[in-house]
Amino acid sequence: MHDTLFKPLTLGKIAAKNRILMAPLTRGRATLPGSVPNEMMATYYRQRASAGLIISEATGISVEGLGWPAAPGVWSDEQVEGWQQVTKAVHEEGGQIVLQMWHMGRIVHPVFLGGEKPVSASATTAPGQAHTPEGRLDYVEARALETEEVARVVGDYVHAAENAKKAGFDGVQLHGANGYLVDQFLRDGTNLREDRYGGSPENRTRFLREVLEGLVGVWGADRVGVRLSPNGETQGCDDSNPPATFGAAAKVVEELGLAFLELREPGPEGTFGSTDVPKQSPLIRTIYSGPLVLNSDYTPEEAVADIEAGRCDAVSFGRDFISNPDLPARFAQGAELAPNVNVPQSWYLPGAAGYIDYTTLQEAEAAE
Repeated sequence: MHDTLFKPLTLGKIAAKNRILMAPLTRGRATLPGSVPNEMMATYYRQRASAGLIISEATGISVEGLGWPAAPGVWSDEQVEGWQQVTKAVHEEGGQIVLQMWHMGRIVHPVFLGGEKPVSASATTAPGQAHTPEGRLDYVEARALETEEVARVVGDYVHAAENAKKAGFDGVQLHGANGYLVDQFLRDGTNLREDRYGGSPENRTRFLREVLEGLVGVWGADRVGVRLSPNGETQGCDDSNPPATFGAAAKVVEELGLAFLELREPGPEGTFGSTDVPKQSPLIRTIYSGPLVLNSDYTPEEAVADIEAGRCDAVSFGRDFISNPDLPARFAQGAELAPNVNVPQSWYLPGAAGYIDYTTLQEAEAAE
């Protein structure tokens, strides 16, 4: 029924066995203190290894960049050892996994930073409240990174990329979406800088370019991807001219020859964020010639239609993978999907419930 989804796809040096990618999903199950990946996380990813490629949950590159309770990091030796359990489990099942690299910028609350202000492109404040160990707290105004500090942050990405290689990943994806640090530099609503990192779209993409060049220096372009969210506001991060901004960003990705580009593009009736801002993927498709992965509220039928029409090369599925660890098998058989239970409460709760206790189609049939 969905043969198109099961055609192999080359993403640089990554040979995806199908076009059903697992989107990055924050789940908050790392061990504290230390933000360390653990055996339960290895089980979770092992269960989902039938994806053409797993893009890991967003993973902090540094203490400064991580502001989500029990999200994992990749800056310490202990974290590297924890991730080695995960990559080993995925590879034993014949799967492949890349690490999504995360700096949250102004979204990090001072609670995570010993009282220090978070950093961002400019001194701006995110709307709403942060999830912290002390409950929901108002975001605070970020401190603008000094021009000479930017190289330090790029260095943190490079160090994390080196650790990702030690951990056994198949590549890395830069998180450049959803209102986090890279996005804060990209968009003119949050980048008010007057130095070489601000002003024109080309200047605002400079941080993106420098980070990606650092990752390419570690991994090679054929094992580096990036995720962008080019249409609409997210966490108070917005842009007055998305075609100019994200056209420039796509040009960076094209010039560096990255393995793949993933776009999160909600529509006006999105179930997890919505916007009337037009999708930028048609424009980006004319600029970036490599594999394009689309994301947000796809059914398998819609995924097939967009791949066959040439609008993308693969689709990444997020929430469907939470409650359906064997999602490709269900698509192949046209089986009904299991609903997410206790959503969204179970997404971020500690423990196995709502995390590794979902039944596969094969297990369900055997129990009948």
